[in-house]
Amino acid sequence: MKEQKQQNDPVESLEIQEMIMSNRIGQIAAELSKRLKIAPERALELFYASKTCADLHDKSTGLYLYGNLYVADEFMREEEY
Repeated sequence: MKEQKQQNDPVESLEIQEMIMSNRIGQIAAELSKRLKIAPERALELFYASKTCADLHDKSTGLYLYGNLYVADEFMREEEY
């Protein structure tokens, strides 16, 4: 019974997880765009090329558990160094 419930859980779907991550990255890029006073497209490019983005996708870092503003702060710290 529990096994069947997990199979039907939409959150367990890889497609749903990818949509959630894409949405989060868009929100992070929008925040970076405001902070850096650059176009959202440029903020997205910079974020995708960053270690912070790689860490966000790497479940072993635990960064995915943190909020979008924290992730944006991490990116800003990364860019400082």
